[in-house]
Amino acid sequence: MSTLYPLMIPGAKAGKATLEVHQPYDGALIASVETTDAAAAEQALKTAYALYSDRMQWLPIAQRVEVLEKTAKLMELEAEALALMIAREGGKPLLDARIEVARAIDGVRLCNEAIRSQRGNMIPMNLNAASSHRLAYTRHEPIGVVMAFSAFNHPLNLIVHQVAPAIAAGCPVIVKPAEGTPLSCIRFVQLLHAAGLPETWCQVAVVNDVEVAGQLASDPRLGFFAFIGSARVGWMLRSKLAPGVRCALEHGGVAPVIIEADADLDAAIPLLAKGGFYHAGQVCVSVQRIYAHESIAREVAERLAAQANNMQVGDPTDAKTEVGPLIRNTEVERVDQWVTEAANAGAEILSGGRTLSDSCYACTVVYDPPADSKLSRQEIFGPVVNVYPYGDRSDAIHRANGLEFAFQAAVFTRDIDTAMELSGQLNAATVMVNDHTAFRVDWMPFAGLKHSGLGVGGIAYTLHDMQVEKLVVVHSKGL
Repeated sequence: MSTLYPLMIPGAKAGKATLEVHQPYDGALIASVETTDAAAAEQALKTAYALYSDRMQWLPIAQRVEVLEKTAKLMELEAEALALMIAREGGKPLLDARIEVARAIDGVRLCNEAIRSQRGNMIPMNLNAASSHRLAYTRHEPIGVVMAFSAFNHPLNLIVHQVAPAIAAGCPVIVKPAEGTPLSCIRFVQLLHAAGLPETWCQVAVVNDVEVAGQLASDPRLGFFAFIGSARVGWMLRSKLAPGVRCALEHGGVAPVIIEADADLDAAIPLLAKGGFYHAGQVCVSVQRIYAHESIAREVAERLAAQANNMQVGDPTDAKTEVGPLIRNTEVERVDQWVTEAANAGAEILSGGRTLSDSCYACTVVYDPPADSKLSRQEIFGPVVNVYPYGDRSDAIHRANGLEFAFQAAVFTRDIDTAMELSGQLNAATVMVNDHTAFRVDWMPFAGLKHSGLGVGGIAYTLHDMQVEKLVVVHSKGL
């Protein structure tokens, strides 16, 4: 029998529906989870807002620091179990799931580092008669109730990025994990509670009803809404936020890479393969579009295809697996349709281009798909990388910047002047030089522009967004 996870909203009853969680790889049932209906959602919001409204109940900074440190230690004790849970519910290969767990633990500790380094500002006074006998400074306070909607592809680390900064900031938080991957979220919140965080300060709303999700996002009692997921849903939910509710949206991208003729391909190809096929391409900054100089484009594509053909695709719980399944079987069908459409329009399939099972798709390299194909214009979110030849650098820049997405991009060259020129010309929040587009460490800013998002992610940046900087002005004859 599978495990039944109870509702994590104190004082509420579970909805009638129960959510079943299945392994993407083989469809095996892992667990069942009690879900949040409209009444439970209202209870969660009522509880969280009552905590925020009563400032005498706010958690002292020292208590937040202690909870987060204890949580990190508890995560270390069950790191392998957490990695296996990620692999089972999300399909991420075990070798990458272990890295995700390590990042998540570090992310919790980064919250404490951010708290310790935070400081207010002194505002100059006594500069004229109006400001005489005054002292002014700023201090940080929690912004209010945080509502976090998360995505499936990093089911533990994304939760850490949304929930841990909220705890650090002193905000009551309600988190809605992705419908397909709620277990890592539930376990993380259980560990927060085990570390001493009162259950009411972090509640989990597992939702399988669109109306309930809308209820949670649009409530006027929120102070901050954090969303990770598709642009279509993110922008729609932003339009429903109550006046005054701040937000951060993290959507997808179509990460462009420009490879100059002088690039070190021995170093570049393995990086591009990892960046393109990591987690079966289900990453918002996966390598998707490679613009390679015409003198090397064919070599780039063929060498990348050789790497793709050698990657082991299969069971994510097998330590030897490099690429796991897509999150749903319907995604396999969609990716195959897009690749077939491009091939029929004249693109050349150099590797992959086929389904391996109901849940797995072969690592695919496509040479020069048409500019109007779905592969060229939309986020693939699958194990497919496109390579396009270019003759003139300005043409590569124009094509790289030609879509409504702008997130992370990359440049490969041995020439520092070229690297600096391209990093300035590419429309992206981040440009990697001689590295793949999916590089990230959790203390760096992580931001999508245009359709790709709003606001800046990264532990310290999220903590800052979940607080308000209050100005205090003291008037005293002694000043």
